[in-house]
Amino acid sequence: MDLTVVAYVIYLAVSIGLTIWVARTLSRNGRVFLADVLHGNEKLADAVNHLLVVGFYLVNLGFVALYLSGDGSIDSARGVFEALSTKIGVVLLVLGVMHLGNVYVLNKIRRRGVMEREQQPPVPPQGWAAPVAGA
Repeated sequence: MDLTVVAYVIYLAVSIGLTIWVARTLSRNGRVFLADVLHGNEKLADAVNHLLVVGFYLVNLGFVALYLSGDGSIDSARGVFEALSTKIGVVLLVLGVMHLGNVYVLNKIRRRGVMEREQQPPVPPQGWAAPVAGA
C-alpha cells in the first residue's frame, strides 16, 4: 500500500477522533455554563448546546476534509510522521482556536446576563401619578 494513503487514513482517524472527543467534552461541560447564561432555562440550554456541537462538527470536519490533500507523495516512514505531525498539529490548533472562540463569546453573553440581573433601578417607585389631561 502507498505510504501516502496510510498517512491519509491515520490523519483522518486521529483528526476525526480528536474532533469527536473535543465536541463531547465541550458539550458535557458547557451545558452547565449555558444553563447559567440562559438564566436556568434547561431546555433552551440543551437546544443551544446541541446547535453549538453541530456547528463545531461542521466547521472542524470540513476543515479536516479540506486539509486532507497532501503536497506530494510520501516515500518513507519518516515522511509519514512528518506529514502527520504537521497536519494533526494544524488540526489541534484549529480545534483550540474554535474552543477559545466559543468560550469567549459565551463568556461575553454570560457577563451581559449577570450585569442585567444585578441592575437595580436608581430610585425605587414611590407611587403612581395620574395622567395629565390634554397632554
